[in-house]
Amino acid sequence: MEEYWNPMVPELSVSNFEVSLAFYVDVLGFSVRIKRENPDFVYLEQEQVQIMLEQITDEGWVTGELIAPLGRGVNFQIELKDLEPLIQRLQHFKVKLFRELKETWYDIGEKLSGERELLVQDPDGYLLRFTQHLGEKPKDIGEL
Repeated sequence: MEEYWNPMVPELSVSNFEVSLAFYVDVLGFSVRIKRENPDFVYLEQEQVQIMLEQITDEGWVTGELIAPLGRGVNFQIELKDLEPLIQRLQHFKVKLFRELKETWYDIGEKLSGERELLVQDPDGYLLRFTQHLGEKPKDIGEL
């Protein structure tokens, strides 16, 4: 099977590379595809999701002052086939959720698209929205 490379992969600048790496691998369940040093960098993947982490350095691509929580104004949606293994790891590591697990149905025109979702912040405050697709269903007659 040919390796899959996502055409758009976010790279997150992190304040403590080892802490972030442990969080993404041990808690969130990502695996390491590429890891290098100077500066510390890792390319992570889980199912079809890919994300990169890099230690903040003076030589990095910093466009402004980095003040916690990082990533304000954005959340990264990460769709997994099944959220249960993630939920179990989050509970095991006693990770506080930003938003509890819930089922949401979004209006997509003539139908509704459903997902289970929860939100968690990584050690630097980046907001991660994990979802599991539930399928689509027709709108209720009263909603048309």
